[in-house]
Amino acid sequence: MSKLTQEEVAFYKKNGYFLYDKQLFSAEKLAELTDVFEDQLKQKGSKLSDELDTPHFREDRLLNFLLSDDVLDLVEPIIGPNIGLWSSHFICKDPFVGRATPWHEDSAYWKGRVSSFDNIITVWLAIDNSTKENGCMQVIPGTHNNGFSEYEQVDGARNLFNTQIKNMDTSTAVHFELQRGQCSLHDSRIIHGADPNKSEFRRCGYTMRYFSTDTKVFLDKNPNHKVWLARGKDLAGNKYANVE
Repeated sequence: MSKLTQEEVAFYKKNGYFLYDKQLFSAEKLAELTDVFEDQLKQKGSKLSDELDTPHFREDRLLNFLLSDDVLDLVEPIIGPNIGLWSSHFICKDPFVGRATPWHEDSAYWKGRVSSFDNIITVWLAIDNSTKENGCMQVIPGTHNNGFSEYEQVDGARNLFNTQIKNMDTSTAVHFELQRGQCSLHDSRIIHGADPNKSEFRRCGYTMRYFSTDTKVFLDKNPNHKVWLARGKDLAGNKYANVE
């Protein structure tokens, strides 16, 4: 069952994002997901808290969330009924020391790995409240239609990545302020970033990324990367971890 109205889908298509201000999961499921995150945080060793990439590769419990109707009913109105799970990522910015996320397009970091970017969507779920004070995500509306931007080097110690888009005009930036359990949706091509967390409050989110299965995932460009068939059928001859 679709969780979005036609007007909300039209807003997403035009602007490249949408803020979903309802609870994505039940209180019980959100508590369970938070427990999984805390377990992952304990296991991270010397890694920074913002580097917990593809945790579902090592933690099967996350598939109960990633492949759930709760999420897929939000994704399907935008990318259609044939849905692949592309990736997931815990992004945690610790109080006072959480690094900035430079302005970027997700698609720029996946260039050459898939055949198309126009039907890849990220659901960003707030595990903690996400505010301007603790470095919530920001997007530049409409930039999902721009193609790839030009990048420059930045300090990797102070930033989540060591590159960022050159000559950014951030005057139209929209802050994604979310309460715990709410989520945002954004197109893989939209320009987005986040300030460092200089507040006393942790800012953790879980990104869940999906693609329309008419998008080809190039095996030779994705070593050790796994995708799942989340809903519907494959349309591009992809190999899925959950399909024989």
